[in-house]
Amino acid sequence: MKKRILGKTGLEVSAIGFGCMGLDFGYASKVTKQEGVALIRQAVDRGVTFFDTAEVYGPFTNEEMVGKALAPVRDQVVIATKFGFNIADGKQSGLNSRPEHIRNVCDASLKRLGIEVIDLFYQHRVDPGVPIEDVAGAVKDLIAAGKVRHFGLSEPGPQTVRRAHAVQPVTTLQNEYSLWTRGPETNGILDVCEELGIGLVPYSPLGKGFLTGAMSKDTKLGEGDFRAILPRFTPQAMEKNQALVDLLKLIAVEKDGTPAQIALAWLLARKPWIVPIPGTTKLHRLEENLASVDIELTQADLAVIEKAAADIQIEGERYPEQLLKATGL
Repeated sequence: MKKRILGKTGLEVSAIGFGCMGLDFGYASKVTKQEGVALIRQAVDRGVTFFDTAEVYGPFTNEEMVGKALAPVRDQVVIATKFGFNIADGKQSGLNSRPEHIRNVCDASLKRLGIEVIDLFYQHRVDPGVPIEDVAGAVKDLIAAGKVRHFGLSEPGPQTVRRAHAVQPVTTLQNEYSLWTRGPETNGILDVCEELGIGLVPYSPLGKGFLTGAMSKDTKLGEGDFRAILPRFTPQAMEKNQALVDLLKLIAVEKDGTPAQIALAWLLARKPWIVPIPGTTKLHRLEENLASVDIELTQADLAVIEKAAADIQIEGERYPEQLLKATGL
């Protein structure tokens, strides 16, 4: 597995990480803890060194799964988790990035993960009620205490990144980014990463499954699948957005790959400091995703994709309005 460096702080990780959320949270298809542990260990065996979780996934169960899976190889992997929400009665309940809460979440996450230090600690969403300088200061204190190694932000706006970075260097941003979610190219996120030397970790790099080609307007989402509330996953939107999958399929034939591999290879080709974290519950999909590092997209290939994609109008927002309002702050 090829490696990449996230940010000026020198955090080295596998070029493809593993987004662990979907193993037991967010989708209709969940695996048991035993199955999740086994799949994470199979990812390690195949060279993955970067694993992403959060306290709110479950809540709590995802961190426990990740911690158990990675315990035998703790010194070989990078574990990222997140803070930023209140959790009440087993459910997410509003934002909370007060410094005292951050410290408490850190201690609880360390215990669930069974580790002594969190490699990468993200603010999950920007909390308008707490100055970002206070958030960065709290993480800076945790780094000084040896409980955290690196600081990250998820879905911030560029102005927030600059303010946080002035207090505690930000190693990486985690924003949604893919061929059908290209906001980071126009909202200042790629620019601020370049400017300050910050890595970018795209989540949902396969469009929450849509860009794999495994979905269509006839796909029925199971009970508990959060995609059911997303505007892009209505039958009408999926039918219109199929044009982007058709483009990926066309390139995949030329490259002897799959649509998913082309989508990931496209991200890897954007910048050397981009590390996507696709998730899956299936070993063959894991292997398919990891093989994308071996697909080379030339400048000519990228130009063809860019020209074709420019003619495709993506139907539907990536989130409903209330969730969009929590991004870009």
